[in-house]
Amino acid sequence: MPVPDAPVTGVPNDPTGPTPAPARPSQLDPAIAARLRRTADGLVAAVVRAHDSGEVLMVAWMDDEALHRTLTTGRATYWSRSRREYWVKGATSGHHQYVRSVALDCDGDALLVSVDQVGAACHTGHRTCFFTELPVTGLEARP
Repeated sequence: MPVPDAPVTGVPNDPTGPTPAPARPSQLDPAIAARLRRTADGLVAAVVRAHDSGEVLMVAWMDDEALHRTLTTGRATYWSRSRREYWVKGATSGHHQYVRSVALDCDGDALLVSVDQVGAACHTGHRTCFFTELPVTGLEARP
């Protein structure tokens, strides 16, 4: 889907505040864009969970336009760092994510996206990307 021409939004670089918007054009509400603290690549982490159970399904990345598309279409849209393009979850796999809510964390550097997940969230075919448990050996007795 082509990105319509729109001005890039953002604020001056302030290490204690939001970071500049990415170079890709976006129609994201400037009030929302001003609250985001982005990586040097202009991205914000998106933690995705199942709306009904709260289960963490995956982590992906959004830039301003991916967030705009997610908020306005109700379909989870991400920025692929490897392919350097937008992708709508499920467009090729059929494993869609229908967005129920999006929350910005207190620092503005992460999003919590609650979805109705259809099929597997992980590209490996697992329901969640977090299926490999690592051993924790430093456990102390808990009260």
